This record gives sequence, C-alpha cells and structure tokens, in this order.
Amino acid sequence: MSEHDTNPLVVELQSLRTEALARLDHLTDLTALDTWRIDYLGRRGALTQVMRGIGQLTAAQRPAVGQVSNEVKTALEEAFETHVATLKQSQLASALSQQRLDVTLPGLPPSLGRLHPSTQTLRDIAAIFSDMGFQIFDSREVESDLYNFELLNMPPYHPARDMWDTFYINERVVLRTHTSPGQIRAMQAYHPEPIRVILPGMCYRYESITARSEIMFHQVEGLAVGTNITMADLKGVLVTFARRMFGDNRQVRFRCSHFPFTEPSVEVDMDCMVCGGPGCNICKYSGWLEILGAGMVHPQVLRNGGYDPEVFSGFAFGMGPERITMLKYGIDDIRYFFSNDLRFLEQFS
Repeated sequence: MSEHDTNPLVVELQSLRTEALARLDHLTDLTALDTWRIDYLGRRGALTQVMRGIGQLTAAQRPAVGQVSNEVKTALEEAFETHVATLKQSQLASALSQQRLDVTLPGLPPSLGRLHPSTQTLRDIAAIFSDMGFQIFDSREVESDLYNFELLNMPPYHPARDMWDTFYINERVVLRTHTSPGQIRAMQAYHPEPIRVILPGMCYRYESITARSEIMFHQVEGLAVGTNITMADLKGVLVTFARRMFGDNRQVRFRCSHFPFTEPSVEVDMDCMVCGGPGCNICKYSGWLEILGAGMVHPQVLRNGGYDPEVFSGFAFGMGPERITMLKYGIDDIRYFFSNDLRFLEQFS
C-alpha cells in the first residue's frame, strides 16, 4: 500500500465517493438530484470541505492527494450528469405512455406567409399599367452619378441636386435616389423604337426617419416615348390610373411644379378619400391629396437617351407605392412598412 493511499485525506475522499454514489443510485426525481449536487459538489459541499485540507499538506503530499481529489470530483460530476439524463428520458417515456395518440387526426395546417403591403400595391400598379400597354423594365439600384443626375439634366453642382439627399458610395457611384435613372437606360435599350414602360424598384435617401420619410422606399417610374405624344396623353393615363386604383369617382387635378428632367412639370392631386373635399387633418384641410409627380420628358433628356426631340416626345411620372398604400388604407406612419411588426403586416392578408 503506497503512502498516499494511507493519507487521511485520501481515505476521506474515497469514502466520500462511495457514500455519494450509493446515495445517488436511490434518487428518483430532479429536485432530489439537485439537492445531492449541492450537498456534494456545491461551493459549501462535502467535497469542497475535504479539498480545503490539501493546503495544509506538505509540498510532497499535495500532488498525489490533489490527483485523487480531481478523480473523485470528475467521477461525481459524470455520475450526476448521467443520472439526470437517464431520469429525464424515463420521465419523458412515462409521460408519452400515458397519452393517447390518434394517428388518424389531420395534422396542424402550416402557417402561411402573405404578401407585404408594398408588394401588393406594386402588383396592383403593374396590373393597371399593363392594361394600358406598359411593360415592366428592371433597372439597377446602385447607379453612377452620370445616370442618377447628369443625364437627367443635373450637371455637377446643379442646385436641383439638393432635392435628393444622396448616399454616395464614392465620388461617381451612388445608391439611386429615384427610379428616374431608369428612363435613360430604358431609352438606350429601346432606341429607336417607341417606349411604354414602368420601372418599379427600391430607392435610398439620406433622410431623418420620421412618420412621413424613410431612408429606403419603393418608387414606380413611368415612361412613354414616341411621336405626337402630348400632355393630354399624360393626363389621360394618370386619371385612368387614379380611378382604377382609388375608385371610379375620384377627382384629379394637376398643379404646376418643377423637375429638372421634365418640362413642363406637374404634381398630381386627388380629392381626399376621407373627407371627400371639405378638408380634414389627413389632407391638411385642403381637400386634396398629392399622389405623384409627372411631366413631359425634357428635350435634353430625350437627346441623352438617343432620341431626337424634333421627332419624338414623351412623358414620365413617378409615384411611391408606400404613400399610395398609406392613402388607400389610412396608414399614418411610413415606418410600419419596414419595422417587421407582424401585428401590422398580418392585416394585409
């Protein structure tokens, strides 16, 4: 028998292990197991009290006794974990055996997703303009300064650029601030044929996030280029759109405005759907709600797209699907669209 086997601490540790394992074998519930863990392995448990005596041993005795104490601690921890897992599995099997399972019952139906309200509005817009002969033209979201501004009649340092708070990736590349760059790309793609397209997509602006403004939002651009296209064609298309989207009895008015890439430019308003005209807080007591901006394509923009303005003319318009959805359903905060709040989204099934 070696010297460390007769050491009182070693004898006490081995006796403690035998006692603890014997007690553990008789435990049949998790509460009792937790009590056992505290009694033997806790900060004030029996094993901890014995191990504190190692500090009083000589330097020659400590390594051997320390090794035995670690072996005892490991053995108790492993036995505890094994016993807990076995007991949990036994309890689960017992619970399942007491439950009746009818395999002939139908399964629970999966929870299906639904289209985002912006997507629903985008589809409605696309359907309306498709009936009027417009095709969808996809355009990029990361644009060059050339297409986002210069070819739209806004050279460097032009004051009109201040209308768009721009995210610059570098001096020449931006996140598009509007879908209007797609006008140039569509004209260059279709030239010299006539054009009738809409360009839906996401836009980005460096703005404060409020109930009426977001840093990202959808827009739908519209463009028609051909011979003998006039302002009357633009008005007819937009009045038809407003009445298809909001109702047959809607009244529409056009106000003079300014956009660098159209001349003349207009803002398009619709009579308030809430008050019907007398005025309310939704329409700011004007009786009218702004729904989009539009105008005849500027001659210089036609040239930049490859069309001779002496032969061709065209109109363009732009609208925000989120704004249209807010008007249609009486939503008062644009932040709901991108907050991922299911309480809001589930209303649009």
